[in-house]
Amino acid sequence: MTRFTLLILIMISLLAGSCSGKKNNSGRIKLIPEKDFISILTDVYLADGLLSLSDIRQRYASYDSISTYITIIENHGYTKTSMDKTMKYYFIKKPQKLIKIYDKVLAVLSQRESLIEKDILLSMTHQENLWTGKEFYFFPGTSGADSSGFKATLWKTGTYALHFSATVFPDDQSVNPRLTGFLCNPDSIATGKRSYIESINYIKDGQQHAYSIIIKVPEKTTLYFEGLLYSFDNNPAVCEIHAWFENITLTYIETVI
Repeated sequence: MTRFTLLILIMISLLAGSCSGKKNNSGRIKLIPEKDFISILTDVYLADGLLSLSDIRQRYASYDSISTYITIIENHGYTKTSMDKTMKYYFIKKPQKLIKIYDKVLAVLSQRESLIEKDILLSMTHQENLWTGKEFYFFPGTSGADSSGFKATLWKTGTYALHFSATVFPDDQSVNPRLTGFLCNPDSIATGKRSYIESINYIKDGQQHAYSIIIKVPEKTTLYFEGLLYSFDNNPAVCEIHAWFENITLTYIETVI
């Protein structure tokens, strides 16, 4: 589902019907803070998906979609009136900001989906995920300051594989976005000789691309693996960055013979 389809769906659902809301001391209804707004929109989308399943729809046949959405909003501590006002505010006065908010909603949904898919894949192949970084990276991120740095120690002799998906959008202003990393002896991280892996350059087309790196650890050797999933040449503080990284796994494949 695209961001625009999601936006229209929830706008129609939430703005339908009516519900009284609480007001602050000045008699004006406050806007919902962005963090809570994103959480509500995420739960509304998930509820809509669940209600589309026949078994769920039959079990909760007495509930209409509006009642379900109102319940979600109230569970977050707000009213439908405050939700309506927040939606209208962004839709009319800050539509570009609303699009970015929906990007964050879709990022959260994509993160949850990728976690499920990754767990299924690992269970089917009986592999352990050795990845110690975050499960999902979204830039610019909900905090506005995220890092794609990762670290791992490859203890066993053999072959390892790093797999991940990257989506870099056309409006991303980073210069030469790419993956960078190096291998070295864990006892000499600061002073030891580093062996840099071949960089992976990303495509700025807004499409998800799968990438893989194969690392071989020689016999009776332990290697320290460090890098950045999202490295670029310019200063991120003075440019707009826009990218997703998901489905990240670091797995041990086989022993070197």
